[in-house]
Amino acid sequence: MNRSLSLSIWLAGLLSTAAFAAQPAVAPAGAAPVPVPAPAPAAPSVAEDQRLLSFLDAAFDAAAALSPETLTSLGLKQDYGRLDDYTDAAAQRRLALSERQLAEMKARFDPARLGPNGRLSYALFETAVATARAQYAWRWHAFPISTNGSPAGDIPVLLINQHRIDSVADAEAYVARLREVERVMREVSANVRYQADRGIVPPQMVFAPARADARKVIIGAPFDGGPNSSLFADFKTKVAALAAPAAVKTRLIAEASAALTGPFKRGYATMFAALDAIEPKATSNDGAWRLPDGAAYYEAQLRYYTTTALSAEQIHQIGLDQVRQIQAEMEQIKARVGFKGTLRDFFGHIRTDPQFKYPNSQAGRDAYLAEAKRAIAEAMAAAPRYFHRLPRAPLEVRAVETWRQDTASVAFYNQPSPDGSRPGIFYVNLADMNQVQKPQVDAIAFHEGAPGHHFQIARSQELTGVPKFRRFGYYGAYTEGWGLYSERLAKEMGLYRDPYAEFGMLSLQLWRAVRLVTDTGLHAKSWSRDQAIAYFTANASLSDRDIAKEVDRYINNPGQATSYMIGRLKIAELRDKARGALGDRFDIRDFHEVVLADGALPLDVLQQQVDAYIAAKSGRHAR
Repeated sequence: MNRSLSLSIWLAGLLSTAAFAAQPAVAPAGAAPVPVPAPAPAAPSVAEDQRLLSFLDAAFDAAAALSPETLTSLGLKQDYGRLDDYTDAAAQRRLALSERQLAEMKARFDPARLGPNGRLSYALFETAVATARAQYAWRWHAFPISTNGSPAGDIPVLLINQHRIDSVADAEAYVARLREVERVMREVSANVRYQADRGIVPPQMVFAPARADARKVIIGAPFDGGPNSSLFADFKTKVAALAAPAAVKTRLIAEASAALTGPFKRGYATMFAALDAIEPKATSNDGAWRLPDGAAYYEAQLRYYTTTALSAEQIHQIGLDQVRQIQAEMEQIKARVGFKGTLRDFFGHIRTDPQFKYPNSQAGRDAYLAEAKRAIAEAMAAAPRYFHRLPRAPLEVRAVETWRQDTASVAFYNQPSPDGSRPGIFYVNLADMNQVQKPQVDAIAFHEGAPGHHFQIARSQELTGVPKFRRFGYYGAYTEGWGLYSERLAKEMGLYRDPYAEFGMLSLQLWRAVRLVTDTGLHAKSWSRDQAIAYFTANASLSDRDIAKEVDRYINNPGQATSYMIGRLKIAELRDKARGALGDRFDIRDFHEVVLADGALPLDVLQQQVDAYIAAKSGRHAR
């Protein structure tokens, strides 16, 4: 998942890392745990809370205004013909702005005069800026071009999925953005050359797929005599729907063609030249330990993504423990279906038996999408028994576009626009149907769609009385932990139709447990890429292609893969705590409301919110 694939991650990045980092920019989560102030002795002021809300929303708007791409993702048309500034000077401006905003908040507001929600917002913003300050030191360690994505893929995705053309001016802005690509690629290329001069070079395995996906963008008309390229087809379709004279439409299409074959294509050539220049310096596929100050960088990444102080060694051991526990659950499924052989034999059976495969054809892809849509529809129907509130935004299921399949993740979620003009989108990478396992379809849909990311991220955007930076916030362990928690929740909801589907869920849980072992192995224990792939293959039921893509993703983005299981375990722990404390007063809908009602939170703050819910529920009963 890269920056354009998750608006919430990118918005968090407005306060943190450099704009040119196309790997998942992470959320404000790496500083000290959020010190939510204790209740003030003075009566909270509703007016003061509202004043803080207005201030923080204005601060968010000012930060978003530094990123035209973010404004577009929010459904706004401000700076519609511009792309982001990818220079280090822009990163400095963002940090300087957040520091000024923090100083102004402290000067204008006293936490003692705020209510509980206001105090939470105050503390979260304070910590967000502290995290941005800490992460700024590592801004050059992120790879702007990797197998996790790059501007060469991100910008076409932005234009196709998010740039609406409702007027001639909108079409002209689209063309202006095509021209802007030359500047962006020049800035990104300067960044990667600067990094390479300092010993920060992408792994060897990045270069071929990064080039391949970028080249697919510039294949087809108007670049050659083939069918329309994806961007040209998108522009023509949008312009055709305009209520404008034919002559105007002809002019717009000619301008787009000239922009694509001119500055747009030159921009891609600039990026290819930069890759050619730095590739000889790529000497391995090793983890963060090979980078300058690599151990300190990885430690910072773990804090950033997990919102905990867990060490690499602790996370590694948690992973080993979870692998054993989940494999024990899988043994029970294996016995239920009567399979004779070892668990590893069963993994091979699931990977290779034709009954668990789709045809490697468009018909097979269509069948997968139909099954995913069916699973989400069933989850939506069951959800009112488990949630007080459902997101209003619609949810769509789509296959990843063919021109970015090599660098796109196995599956991911794109959140809707706040204005309702764009739905939530669950994307699945169907590049090779031979690598897709039918038993995993349901659990992936529940994680990425309903009741997973869509229920958390879309719902968060729809919150009222909450500052925008919280509505669009992202904390890796919370957000990904909720997605992973949702896979197991789906079992309680009765959504897995047979033991094989349940085994598919467990295989995805095991996948995330293996991540804890392999990520820490790669970055803290000097594992090779081959070692990580071998451990993955021996311990999880994932296809060979997906295993290689996963390991490459971890190498390119240290620490991010640990967020899933760390977050899921914490949510499950808090649920057990609430159920144990409340007994028959426990209502799963209440618990889910507590988890979701404040937007994304660091794990320590989530625990405080659950503790407060337990205390309040117990107090009401006592009275």
